[in-house]
Amino acid sequence: MTVCLDTNVFLQMFGRKQPFYPIFRELLDGRLILAISTEILLEYEEITLNLSGAERWRDVLAFLDLATQLHGNIRQIEPHYRFGVMVTDPDDNKFCDCAIAAEADFIVTEDAHFDVLKSVGYKPRPLTPNEFIRLYLSTKP
Repeated sequence: MTVCLDTNVFLQMFGRKQPFYPIFRELLDGRLILAISTEILLEYEEITLNLSGAERWRDVLAFLDLATQLHGNIRQIEPHYRFGVMVTDPDDNKFCDCAIAAEADFIVTEDAHFDVLKSVGYKPRPLTPNEFIRLYLSTKP
C-alpha cells in the first residue's frame, strides 16, 4: 500500500509516544510505501528544522535512508504534471501531485481541505491518520 503523508502527520509519527507512531512502525518494518517528492522533502525539512532543529532533521533523514536500504519502501516521485486539485490551499498541491503521480492509495492528513480529492476522480483518497491506522495498519496504537 502506498501513501503520501501530509507534514502534520509525518512529524507526529516519530517516537513511541507520538500519536501516529504506528505509521512509523509500518514504514520501518517495510509494510507500507511512502511516496515523497523533493518538494515534500523540503517542506518536511523546513518544518522539522523550525520546530526541532538540525539534529532532529538528521534523525529523520537517517530513518528515510534506513527504510530505503532495508525495504526500498521510500519511493522518490518527481511529478511532471501539476494537477491543481487544491484550490483552497495551493501549497498543498505538492502532496496531491505526488500522490497522483505515484498512484498512491491514500493521502494521510488531518486537513479537511484534502476532501476535494473524494470528488475529482483521482485514485488517492484522503484519510485522517486515526482512520488510516484503525482501518489499514497491522500495528495498532
